[in-house]
Amino acid sequence: MAALPPRWLILADDLTGAADCAIAFARRGLAASVGWHGAAEGQGGATPPAILAIDADSRRLDPGAAASRHVALLAAHHGAGVGLIKKIDSTLRGQPAAELAATCAALRQAGQPRLAIVAPAFPATGRTTEAGSIRLQGTALETTPLWARDHSYDTAHLPGVLQGVGLTARHFSLTVIRSGPAALATALQQAIAEGLDAVVCDAVEAADLDRLAAASLPLAEEVFWVGSGGIAAALAATLPPAAEAAAPPVLPPAQGGVLVVVGSVAEASRAAAARLVASGTATRFGVPPALLRAGDRHPGWGALAAGIADSLAQKRDTLVEIDADPAADLSQGAILAERLAALLAPAAPGIAGLFATGGETACALLTHLGVHGIRLLEEVEPGVPLGITEGARAIPVMTKAGAFGHEGTILNSLSRLHALLGA
Repeated sequence: MAALPPRWLILADDLTGAADCAIAFARRGLAASVGWHGAAEGQGGATPPAILAIDADSRRLDPGAAASRHVALLAAHHGAGVGLIKKIDSTLRGQPAAELAATCAALRQAGQPRLAIVAPAFPATGRTTEAGSIRLQGTALETTPLWARDHSYDTAHLPGVLQGVGLTARHFSLTVIRSGPAALATALQQAIAEGLDAVVCDAVEAADLDRLAAASLPLAEEVFWVGSGGIAAALAATLPPAAEAAAPPVLPPAQGGVLVVVGSVAEASRAAAARLVASGTATRFGVPPALLRAGDRHPGWGALAAGIADSLAQKRDTLVEIDADPAADLSQGAILAERLAALLAPAAPGIAGLFATGGETACALLTHLGVHGIRLLEEVEPGVPLGITEGARAIPVMTKAGAFGHEGTILNSLSRLHALLGA
């Protein structure tokens, strides 16, 4: 086998996705940290971690701006001998095609042309790829509420999406993926020799991604991977475990309660929040979208901010949930996340731990807390990593993509956070 990359760079379009991928490597004992655009400088230093995942915070940008941000981060953090994973949303939200095309072009310009292995499936969370198209819980993605609410393309057929941005792509069916290690490796080598930009790989179970990882990892200097937490987990499992895992940081005594922030409109997150409220284990504060749009000019702003801060100071677990808004403008997501972070700023001293859904929400809040990164420790559920913040504060934090999880996810996560805090 060719030499394996000693370091890996994961470029993602949101914070939860960056953590989803990096946690797979942390489970192998490798030092893994997550940073984000505007704070990624704090993730550098003389000895960068073996695994560095960076949130480009590009999901709500237009294609040109999203592509430019990824190219800039690639130039700043990628180099020879560094394995590369381009994390994309498993349901094609954001601008994955433009970001991928720009990444391919930047690598060619740097004299490092690589074949993109496009495998967005994440079977553990119900995302699969069949006949080149993405399916959600067995249903064509284009027919789901998630697609109706938020999508960038007319189709979830990946070869067509890639061809739409000028990339040459070949489809690898399940027959190819399951043809055996030697045959799959030969198919990849042929695509490299032909100078293709990408291969789109079907996968309906984790074993399909394991096969792809095993066949492609020896080609790490000639390929890079494009996908979600599924392919990251498969690649990490193929690597040898670290000889000695670093000891986790020591947490200061808890001074308040655990803050649960639900900023996602996804059904899974809303159901988990409702289950938490029904359990009676957390105090809920609903946040009207109109209040966030108005900011601190809203007459209810001060009282709501004070109420949340007092609840946490009293060491109560506290749920802050943006109220459902059928007329919500999803393009305002970043602005609303920033306003929510500002609303929660007075509560900062009482936050002993944090659980946050939605990458924009988590990133904005952590930045307001003076945090520049997260050192990852473990994964409580698929797509729900646990880490310790790096920067001005050291608190346990868990992030979850809005559409991941089930009704009991938040309750399970709170139990783990309390165990870590000793409370």
